Parts: sequence; structure tokens; C-alpha cells
Amino acid sequence: MSLKLVKHAFQVMGGPAELQVYLDATQQAHTQLSPHFFQLAEDEARRLEKKYSRYLNDSVTNAINFSAGRPEGIVVDEETTALLNYAQIAWQQSDGLFDITSGVLRNVWNFKSNTIPNKKQVTKILSHVGWDKLVWQPPLLRLPKNMELDFGGIVKEYAADAMATILRNNGVQHGLVDLAGDIGIVGPHPDGTPWKIGVRNPSQPEAAIATIDVVEGGVASSGNYERFILVNDTRYCHILNPKTGWPVNGVAGVSVHASTCMVAGTAATTAMLLGASKGRLWLEEGEFHFLLIDE
Repeated sequence: MSLKLVKHAFQVMGGPAELQVYLDATQQAHTQLSPHFFQLAEDEARRLEKKYSRYLNDSVTNAINFSAGRPEGIVVDEETTALLNYAQIAWQQSDGLFDITSGVLRNVWNFKSNTIPNKKQVTKILSHVGWDKLVWQPPLLRLPKNMELDFGGIVKEYAADAMATILRNNGVQHGLVDLAGDIGIVGPHPDGTPWKIGVRNPSQPEAAIATIDVVEGGVASSGNYERFILVNDTRYCHILNPKTGWPVNGVAGVSVHASTCMVAGTAATTAMLLGASKGRLWLEEGEFHFLLIDE
């Protein structure tokens, strides 16, 4: 049976997205190279963007954040409950480093300004960071005054997994989801060979320094090349340590292959936060497949 690789590209969540699937001649004829599941997967990404974007006033994220300080808290839906349960586990297993309450640090860190905040500003904002400060009694969440949640560290990876599930549920056996570098894999190429996922070279982000061979699961990457500012020849990465309020250092980039893209993304970010030696050890102890590049 002749299979053809068909691609579908679009923009979502502030970046490029692409779906790649192999279709046989019958599927191609019936779908005119535009399978309905492409639209289903794209719609899912847009649904999650609309639901969890902090830029949209009517999003679940902002409903949660608007509830901060209210003694009655807020009751969240089943999907958000699952994400919050996951965030709690990630916080526990990273010793408090992976923390979705740390988004409030952007109020003092502006990575478009090429300036760094003073230590007093950072110390003051840290009082509003910490998963252990909120009350989570599923599905009831009580968020203290001036605290915020930001799902940005997990929702894109979650979306990649959800889209890969849609492809699988529609009969795709060989495909790939790419959400701006967050990858979901649906089986190998038809001949059984793995997909080769390029790993960015931190010093030359447009070039690959290596490839990761995968046939299932998810791949996610994190690095100091994504967003940063240079002040007095010092690079300040956009990934901020929720315990200190200051950017991570020591790791230039890390890519992780795991059972899901969401787990891979959490692991990659945690390794960045831990630093080169501790991050490498933590990934090894978790039996992840990874490539970590120190500075």
C-alpha cells in the first residue's frame, strides 16, 4: 500500500504548529489531502489556547486569578482539576522548583527591556509565589490575594498530547504533532524507522546540534536561547527559579523524550531549574532519555 506524507501547518499559541501524517491512496482520495482530523486537532489546540490563555479575560486562567483573595475560592472543571493535580505532583517531584504560581515574577522581569529588577523588587514579589501557599481541595481552589496561576508551562505540551490522541483515535498510525518544538509522536514512519527530532544548538539556535530518534511518546526542549536579556555581558534566561526569583544558569539547553509531551516538558524545565549537574542526575534517576547541554 502506497502511503504519502501529508502536512498541515497553522499558527496557534503564539507560534507555528504542524501536523504530519501518512495517508494511503484511499484516504487521500476521500479527503482531498485535507483530512477532517487535521481540523479536529487544530480546533483542539485553539480550544485549549482560548481556555487557558492569560491574555484572554474570559479564560479559565483569568477566572482563577480574578478569584485571588476571595474566601469562597473557585470551583474548577474536570479538565482544569486534572491539570492542577498534575501541577501539584510536578511541584512535589521537583522539590518545589516546577511551580505554576511563579508566573507572577514577570511583573518584575521584563525580557523585552534589557534591564534587570533590583533585589528588593524580586524579594517583595516572592511573597506571592509558592504552590504551598494556596489551598487545593479538588475541585475547590483558594488562591491567596495577589497570587496568580499560569498554565503556560504545561498547556502547550498538554495540547500536543491531546492532538496526538485525536490523530490516534481517527486511525492514524504514523504521524507527528509539532507545536513550536513541543512534539507528540503517533507511531514510527511506515517502514518502522523512527522520527528524527532535531535538538537546537544553544549557540546557533537555527541549527541542530543532535537528533533524537523516537517512535512514540513526546519530546520537549528548554533552553537559555529562547528568551533572554543581556546586561553587562551577562545572559539572563527567561526561566526563573521560584525560590530565588532569579534566572537559572548552568544549563544552555535540555531536550527530553518521555511517555508524553507534558511529562517531557516538565522534566526539561525542572532540569533547567536544577542546574547542569543536579539536573543531569535528576533526569538519570527518573530514567528519562535526554540530552543536556551545559553552558
